[in-house]
Amino acid sequence: MFPLRDHNPTEIFPLVTIALGVLTAAVWVVVQGAGAYEPLVASICALGVVPADVTGRPLPESGGLCSAPNLGAPALLTSIFLHGGWGHLIGNLWFLWVFGNNIEDSMGHLRFVAFYLGTGVAAAAAQVALDPASGVPMVGASGAISGIMGAYILLYPTVRVDTLILFWIVPVRAWFMLGYWFVLQLSGALAATAVGGGVAYGAHVGGFVAGLLLVPLFRNEKLVRAKRGGVVLPREEIDHGGWW
Repeated sequence: MFPLRDHNPTEIFPLVTIALGVLTAAVWVVVQGAGAYEPLVASICALGVVPADVTGRPLPESGGLCSAPNLGAPALLTSIFLHGGWGHLIGNLWFLWVFGNNIEDSMGHLRFVAFYLGTGVAAAAAQVALDPASGVPMVGASGAISGIMGAYILLYPTVRVDTLILFWIVPVRAWFMLGYWFVLQLSGALAATAVGGGVAYGAHVGGFVAGLLLVPLFRNEKLVRAKRGGVVLPREEIDHGGWW
């Protein structure tokens, strides 16, 4: 199941959603060399989350991609803007665009920035807690975007999302599409705990749960009520709440 678009019009221009997408793409090109091996590995090892560095444990003597300690705890933040490949990057940017604009619309620009970064850090911390001695670096905006999806399923569960299922485009409710996605991530996290794996399922689950828990603190009730009821607010009310 792959979301193509939602039927949830926005009232505030998604300035932050666009800016985050542009910044993330720029980091991929400038810092990570658009996937060239040497800058990609150097950036992941220097700025990605290595659980053993965060928890202060020694790095494994062999078998790890990164041999030297990196930023440690600050990497919980920097890792949000790094990716491991073109598919990883494009997939995250697409999910950010489909769901992020409506969450920004429901919070205002500055609250959305804080929410995005907060859920991203919480997601990375969840992955560290899942495997605190690991020397494998973790990168990606997936955790922060999982937070957006957690907020979306709570705020707009009945919105229709045009979803690609095999070869057909099917409109499904947001609660079904996002709930199905979460169950897959939770299953993946349980399997990874048992046998290991290359996808940071723990970060996906942690980000989603963080989004569910934090959205009541960040949402703009007036905007959410208007969107749920299909009401177009006067421009002065939108502008008043658009930044915060």
